[in-house]
Amino acid sequence: MGAADVGLLLLRLAVGVILAGHGAQKLFGWFGGPGLDATGKAFAEQGYEPGAFFAGLAGASEVLGGLGLAVGLLTPLAAAATVGVMINAMASAPEYSLWPAGPPSFAYPLLLCVAALTIAAAGPGRLSLDTFFPWRDGGWIPFLVALGLGVLAGVLVLVL
Repeated sequence: MGAADVGLLLLRLAVGVILAGHGAQKLFGWFGGPGLDATGKAFAEQGYEPGAFFAGLAGASEVLGGLGLAVGLLTPLAAAATVGVMINAMASAPEYSLWPAGPPSFAYPLLLCVAALTIAAAGPGRLSLDTFFPWRDGGWIPFLVALGLGVLAGVLVLVL
């Protein structure tokens, strides 16, 4: 075990716990979140109909993708879930700025998306539940699986 494994663990925990927390806000109203009903109404106002379905899908993607990244389990799929939901977060961002002075912009979901892809490319490392799987050390295949499935899922939701 080296410093890279510890660094990957820290990155996975930070990104994964943040994502899972945002999903729990949407689904359950935890951590001061609005819960599924209010999130569903907000999604419907943004054009995602039925709002409750798409809010649940986003919340579940964040919780499952975040937890998967945090513990390093099925990392390419966890990263794909993250990429898909963050594509939609970027598409619905009220401000397209990398350095917003006010409301949320696409910079935050872009950062989470790139972090998830980085984890897939580098692999979750030895300090993960994927330690015995071939994608533990990353590579092009886990990266392309995460990118391809994530973009496919994100675009599919956008066109529905």
